[in-house]
Amino acid sequence: MDALIDLSPAAPCPQNFNLAAYVLRAATQTPQKTALTVYEEGIPRRYSYAHMARAVFGAATGLRQAGIAAGDRVLLRIGNTVDFPVCFLALAALDAVAMPCSVALTDREVMELLRKTHPKAMICDPKLGLEEFDGQTLQTQQVQAFQTLPPARPVLGDPNRPGYIIFTSGTSGQPRAVLHAHRAVWARRMMWEGWYQLTSQDVMMHAGALNWTYTLGTGLMDPWAIGASAVIPNTQEPAKLWQIMQAEKASIFAAAPGIYRRLLQQPLACPSSLRHGLSAGDILPQALRDSWRDHTQTPICEAFGMTECSTFLSATPSAPDHLAVQPGRKIAIFDGDDLVPCGQVGTIAVDSQDPGLMLGYIEDAALTLPVKNGWYHTADQGQIFADGRIEFAGRSGDILNAGGYRVAPRELEQILEACPGVQEVGVTEVEVRRDVSVIAAFVVTEEQFDLAQLDALAARDLARYKQPRIMQRVPALPRNANGKLIRADLPQLWSRK
Repeated sequence: MDALIDLSPAAPCPQNFNLAAYVLRAATQTPQKTALTVYEEGIPRRYSYAHMARAVFGAATGLRQAGIAAGDRVLLRIGNTVDFPVCFLALAALDAVAMPCSVALTDREVMELLRKTHPKAMICDPKLGLEEFDGQTLQTQQVQAFQTLPPARPVLGDPNRPGYIIFTSGTSGQPRAVLHAHRAVWARRMMWEGWYQLTSQDVMMHAGALNWTYTLGTGLMDPWAIGASAVIPNTQEPAKLWQIMQAEKASIFAAAPGIYRRLLQQPLACPSSLRHGLSAGDILPQALRDSWRDHTQTPICEAFGMTECSTFLSATPSAPDHLAVQPGRKIAIFDGDDLVPCGQVGTIAVDSQDPGLMLGYIEDAALTLPVKNGWYHTADQGQIFADGRIEFAGRSGDILNAGGYRVAPRELEQILEACPGVQEVGVTEVEVRRDVSVIAAFVVTEEQFDLAQLDALAARDLARYKQPRIMQRVPALPRNANGKLIRADLPQLWSRK
């Protein structure tokens, strides 16, 4: 049986479509309902759907008057305030192309992104201007002044036209500019049932930054598109997160695994309103999933995806313990050009007709979409089982070679993470002498933990060639700003002592 699951097609996107109009349609249905609550310095700022629509479409009028036109690329360098969604959606309403970037990036890093994409303009917080940028610069205060102008009418058109640009995290190399179509937001409807079980009555609280695609989609656009309420707490302090979750009566909480770990290190009362948690951005260890369920009596539903197609594999509250293909998707596992049989590790591939798939990578004036025989091959490895379960095995470049055998680091990490007292595990190869590499496991553990337990566990549950030859305790694993493990940095942790 081939490793292919076909649950396509998804419901087609309307032909006359605009991302901003779609996301804010609740402004005509429930105008006074709270669309967004953003905490700024601990103070909640609340905005209704009617307020957001006035702000977005008024800002669109002002941006048009300022010279921003359909097709123009505009960099957004804006913090976690209401200004971010207003500017992002105002540009979409005009058919301009927003380019959010992390405010944590240095000026040099931002300029590298701009050399790939050549934006016409930039909208930024006052302290985040770029002296080297030679395009038009607008500050957030100027856009705030536009919001009282008569509303612009959103530009409707082909859902396949360019909508926005997202930059990859760059964990496996230089960040790449990913161009998405307006239809990408419509395609996210597959997650409503296939991951969130989202309804218009939900309060979605997301602990990430709005310029991160996980927060932008899961924490903002998806709840708005269905008419729910979004909460952005603007903190990663565990006590404050618990308090805000209680105060806002959050029904769904979304974060990266690292946030869940912090919350469980300071386990305060869980709100009775919480139905489940969502996790993405990095691998969720089973021990962390179990601890959360023990404390909150709710599951964490993990999802796997990528900037190029967002999440397409996910667990649901009704089946939270394994990943599955979302309804509307067509996913397969390949070895080169050939489908592998069920149960075999290979490259995860997405049907090239998936409505959530990017338009392509931007490299200067070129746009490339690497498709092979109707499939977009990701840089990730996984396996499909006969019962429909899917397991992620690691990135293609992460696969280890142990004595000629291919070993998925994620398989080893899952075994070791199951040991009580182990908090995190990162597995990689370490060159111990010239041309000699061995498997090494770097572990974050409780203080009194004995590493000999891990050797015994590996000897019991792993074939000899898979067993790490190095077990080393470390205070933390290397992660990027979004909490993703930077596996390429793991060998630097190795100590010969």
